Amino acid sequence: MALVGRALLILGLGVSVYGIGASLYGALQGGQRWVDSGRRAVYALAGVMTLAFVILEAAFLRSDFSFNVVAGHSSTTTPTFYKATAAWSSQEGSLLLWVWLLSLWSSLILFLTRRKVREIAPYATAVLLGFATFFGSLTAFFANPFATTANPPSEGAGLNPLLRHASMMFHPPMLYSGYTLLAIPFAFAIGALITRRLNSEWIQVTRRFALAAWLFLGIGILLGARWSYTELGWGGYWAWDPVENAALMPWLCCTAFIHSIMIQEKRGMLKVWNASLILASGTLAVLGTFLVRSGILDSIHAFGASTLGVPFVILLGVMVTGSVALIIWRRADLRSDSQLDSLLSREAVFLFQNLVLVGMTFVIFWVTFFPLISEALTGTKVSVGPPAFRPFIVPLALVLVLLSGVGPLIAWRRVTAANLRRSFAFPVAAGLVALVVLLLVGGVSKRPFALAMFCLGTFVIASVGQELWRGVRARRAMTRDPVPRAFLQLIRRNRRRYGGYIVHAGLAVLLIGVAASSSFQHSHDVVLRPGQQAVVDGYRITYVRPIARATAEKISFGAVLDVAKGGRHVQTLTTTRGFYPAQDPTLGVVGRFFNGEEESQVGLRAGLTKDIWTVISPDLTPIQPLINQGDQVFLKAMSAAAALPPAQARAQITNLFAARDAAIGALADRWVRHPWAAEFLLIVSPLVTWIWLGAIVIAIGGLIALWPVPVLARRRATSAYAARLARELA
Repeated sequence: MALVGRALLILGLGVSVYGIGASLYGALQGGQRWVDSGRRAVYALAGVMTLAFVILEAAFLRSDFSFNVVAGHSSTTTPTFYKATAAWSSQEGSLLLWVWLLSLWSSLILFLTRRKVREIAPYATAVLLGFATFFGSLTAFFANPFATTANPPSEGAGLNPLLRHASMMFHPPMLYSGYTLLAIPFAFAIGALITRRLNSEWIQVTRRFALAAWLFLGIGILLGARWSYTELGWGGYWAWDPVENAALMPWLCCTAFIHSIMIQEKRGMLKVWNASLILASGTLAVLGTFLVRSGILDSIHAFGASTLGVPFVILLGVMVTGSVALIIWRRADLRSDSQLDSLLSREAVFLFQNLVLVGMTFVIFWVTFFPLISEALTGTKVSVGPPAFRPFIVPLALVLVLLSGVGPLIAWRRVTAANLRRSFAFPVAAGLVALVVLLLVGGVSKRPFALAMFCLGTFVIASVGQELWRGVRARRAMTRDPVPRAFLQLIRRNRRRYGGYIVHAGLAVLLIGVAASSSFQHSHDVVLRPGQQAVVDGYRITYVRPIARATAEKISFGAVLDVAKGGRHVQTLTTTRGFYPAQDPTLGVVGRFFNGEEESQVGLRAGLTKDIWTVISPDLTPIQPLINQGDQVFLKAMSAAAALPPAQARAQITNLFAARDAAIGALADRWVRHPWAAEFLLIVSPLVTWIWLGAIVIAIGGLIALWPVPVLARRRATSAYAARLARELA
């Protein structure tokens, strides 16, 4: 099957190259049959890549270690769920996933637009197939997922323990879906620039794909944050890691694009801005893929150094220079149809919001790549960390939240003083009430940025609530529906508008959680023995007893902790540290079990107001002499077994492996029966749960905005508008 898979990769590459030629020939010569053939090449590519991915998945599920990628990233002891998702834990499998998802989304957009944007579509098809050709070449020649070995091992290396988390298994497909979906509006923008079809038509056919890209990227980013919080054992959810930043940058650019295209659709403005934003978003999506695979920046998410850096740099260079050249070439055609009427208008708010989002993107890009920039200019690679981002990102985030609350309240074109008073009175009052309450609570005033975020977040939530209530009242006045039905019908008939409002409210909730948890976190590193206690933010945490477990897959040392406050039991937490065996036999028969990959299982009590979080770091020093002694004993026994006749040697080695397992079990038992001190990281963080709740609200709002309005509702709306127009004309 590996040979079939490799043949499918080469076939897909050939189909992509043919599709590019057919599409461009049809566009230049006016041959619709060639254009249609190029579109069908995309359908064929989707079918070929689907078969190839199914073959790879089947190899993982049946633990076929003749596939190098399976031997390196799976094992017989890996649970089935992780076997199925381990395909994209490897560089080879993730590149194949990229091509497969791109072919699926490309097929969908080309099917939906087969009778639309006929001048733009062939060039967009060629661009999409150009991406497919690039990534297909990488999978076929540089990172072949179907490479095999003639003498497969009896056991694989297994999945990286840090990736054995549900969030991380869904995190890559979400990000890759976002990256590949961004290729759709990028390609159509290129087609629109080439053909000079620069009205809103290309935006209308790709808007939902841009929104879907934004949604998938956002989900992927939050899944990565959740994984970091519950798996990595450092107590945080965002470390400003280069690969994290690489996913955030296109999301910010895409957010700006989604807002500004409304201005082009309504007023014919910001054409240059919109084209530049989506071209930048598509380029940043490829940059994110590049950072994971090149290893040029240190990241826990990256695959490490590889030979793929040069091809990606060439692709990025072509995308940047081509995009800039097209914008300059068509600058005359990208002039706005109208001008900004007033700074007190929704257009102005959206423009300011876009400037903030682009500013955040630039800051993240500059600080992330500053080590490379400094090395290129001075020859010294300067390291930067999270503190380098905060002086710029925090103020920009505050302005962004303020504008997200102002946007729903302000009208298009210009507003009057009376409208401003009527719209802003309640949200501003809510923000001021929050300010007074927080100042009376005490302690919050020492964190001015957090205080500002709490007040502005309240302002945003109040403004969104006010707009929803006004819409419900208007709906009830027309239909006499009860409030729940009026609310649902209001959102159902204007999903894009109210879905966006819900997203704004969710963003406010999320950033309130970020501000609270980062500003008022209590963290302590303590060394405890069973029975000893530590106090963190008023919570008394007691080390009750040690726990341990040894299996053929790993050995775990952990602890049971009791959490109490005011003499009352709050929660029982369990945290463990797992050690997986290394593959290097020189580390010793016993020692290799303590020198491989490690994973942390955190103890977490999540609450609406506070999270209590802990992780253990067991000290292996007390048992290190026993580990060394065991290695020496087994080394002598293995040497003696090797001198025996083959049958006796096999039996002796089997007995030795059983003795090794018993010895490892005895070490785990020693941790329980004769425990010694262990180090714990104890953290109490307020409002962390609000981050995940806000993310859920954002996802719901995004889905509402993405979901198409029912045909019947559109017909009713059209009929109502026609009737009103007829009355006015009469």
